[in-house]
Amino acid sequence: MAERLTLELATPTRLVVAETADEVVVPGIEGYFGVLPGHAAFLTTLGTGAVTYRIGRDEHPLAVSGGFAEVRNDKVIILADTAERPDEIDRARAEQARERAERRLSGRGAEEAIDYARATAALSRAMIRLQTAAQAH
Repeated sequence: MAERLTLELATPTRLVVAETADEVVVPGIEGYFGVLPGHAAFLTTLGTGAVTYRIGRDEHPLAVSGGFAEVRNDKVIILADTAERPDEIDRARAEQARERAERRLSGRGAEEAIDYARATAALSRAMIRLQTAAQAH
């Protein structure tokens, strides 16, 4: 039997995933990285994106934002600020968040100063939530 990885993904309020996977792809702060069994150990900060884990030929995406990932030889532990499965994402709410962030970034309807970093982060979170929800079958 081929080696596999243990994946544990948790937020401050719940354990989202505890699975045995063949491969895990994670959005690090400096870009996505893939983990296979036997990977070198390291610790990194998470960015906003989709964690994807593969079991056989089946891929399972999760929208995540912020936190940390620890990789060991046979285990990936992700402590995310937020994490959602595709079926947990409210598409209408995510679409509203996307539109709101785009309005702020375009300067429309803004009487006060715009926090571009915050608006850009909100847009990124909304977009990854919509992309992850679209992958639900």
